[in-house]
Amino acid sequence: MSIPPVIVMWAVPRSRSTAFLRMIIERGDLDVVHEPFSNLAATGRFDLGEATATSIEELFELLLDRARASERRLFVKETADYRYGALLADPRLHTDLTNTFMIRDPAAVVGSHYAMNRTVERDEIGFERVYEIFNVVRAAGAPTVVIDGDDLVADPPAVVARYCELTGLPFLPDALTWDQGARPEWARTEAWHRDVSRSSGFTAAANEHPIDPADAERVDALIAYHRPFYERLREHRIAGAAVR
Repeated sequence: MSIPPVIVMWAVPRSRSTAFLRMIIERGDLDVVHEPFSNLAATGRFDLGEATATSIEELFELLLDRARASERRLFVKETADYRYGALLADPRLHTDLTNTFMIRDPAAVVGSHYAMNRTVERDEIGFERVYEIFNVVRAAGAPTVVIDGDDLVADPPAVVARYCELTGLPFLPDALTWDQGARPEWARTEAWHRDVSRSSGFTAAANEHPIDPADAERVDALIAYHRPFYERLREHRIAGAAVR
């Protein structure tokens, strides 16, 4: 069975997925594209090399063409700020992609998102959308790989090594650390990635995110709504005995 040319990480926003992407960039052996579908949804277009996509269908074609034309596998990091419905009915979602997922406890995700955007809406949190993609891929009988961001920072070598094993990548321990600094890949949304820009590796340090008492009930409701999706996805996470 051939290895799909594209690895995609469907991530809940604020799940530490950008730190994971930074590690992937540090490897140097993969072609990397940062959040193409969410950038398309936000701006109406996405430039990939010399080509421009203005629809999900066009962008998916460009990504697959790029992967087929390259000697390196393509790694796409994407967030679930938006729903990418046109992908869900396309069988190449599970034949041409290795689908991986990143989650994190909803309380931490919602608190971090709220700190950046106090008017965050329910669906922007992303767990339900990630779970939808996960179910489509699983229903087709394709493999899935789920990482919990808290497991990742608790034992980066074990989790990354297992991720590499399941996605057909060599484990490169030297990529677990990197130089501090912003990356051109996330220039448009740089404000959301400042913690990673200041980091040089995976860290379990968590920032305090005070909640305005006037918003406390709404924030609690967001956490409660998404927790069932988180728990269902967490049942499939790769942490297990390898990390404990």
